[in-house]
This record gives sequence, structure tokens and C-alpha cells, in this order.
Amino acid sequence: MTTSKTNPREPHSLPYYIADNTQLPSHIPSVPEVGATSAPLLSASYFIGARCAPYNEDFMLCRSQSRTGEVDCLKEGRRVTRCAISVLEDINKNCQNEFRKHWGCLENENHDLSRCRLDEAPLNACVAKFLNLTKVIPDSDGTPINVYETPSFFQKKVKAKYEQ
Repeated sequence: MTTSKTNPREPHSLPYYIADNTQLPSHIPSVPEVGATSAPLLSASYFIGARCAPYNEDFMLCRSQSRTGEVDCLKEGRRVTRCAISVLEDINKNCQNEFRKHWGCLENENHDLSRCRLDEAPLNACVAKFLNLTKVIPDSDGTPINVYETPSFFQKKVKAKYEQ
């Protein structure tokens, strides 16, 4: 290998992997991974937030009061994960078609929620009916986002695309 005049060091790469095989303490309950990619998690995020808010608040309170950060709060973090898994399982059990259509749209539209409103409305209605969870946007006046008096040009364009 040759070195350049501006960089006298030899180029090299270190092909190594770092793995931490430390076992968790026995008092921390085991929990499986969520096992979802970003599009399904984004699609279900408001419903996860609605159902899991108490667990998330406990976790965040623990983190703010902890001296060592997340290590002391693994138990609370596991509760948040189990809650998110339960929401995804319930949505898949009761609203699978609507859920897949919405997160598929998000996947195809680069995770742009505004481009998937037509698929979002049936998902929101199904989740409200079967799981009694509603999508609430923080710091909003509670107006549903899927209700438009006059559709915009973009919404008409998207609707025409899906009606072909």
C-alpha cells in the first residue's frame, strides 16, 4: 500500500464486532423484542402512546430520578415494551387489513403521514371501534385530522390515484 504526501498513515480497516454478553439481573423480567419495522411503528404510534402513557411516564420519571440513567429503569422499560407489543398484537388481530394498508402506504410514501390520510381514516375508525383507542395529536384542540370540509388539491390527487 502506498501513502499519500498529505496523509502519511497507512490505510487500514479493523473488521471486528463488539458484543456485550452480560446477563441481566434476575429481578428484571424478560421481554421479547417488538419485532416491527419503522412503518408499522409509525402507523401505530399514536395508539401505542394512548394505551402505554402510564408506563411511559413511569419510565421517564424513573430516568429523571435515577443517578445512573437507564440501568436502574430496565424494569420500567420492559413494561413499556410489553405494552407496545400488546397494542400491535391487538391491532393486527382486529384491524389487520386497515393496518397493513396504512403502514404499506407509509412505507411507499417515505413515511409521510400527510400522503396516507385516505388509508389512515379507516384504521383510526377500526381501532376506535375494536380497541377503544383514538388518535389524539398533542397540543391540538381535539379536531379529528381526517375531516376536511373541502379537500385540498393534493388530497384530490391522492384520492384519484387510489381510485384507478
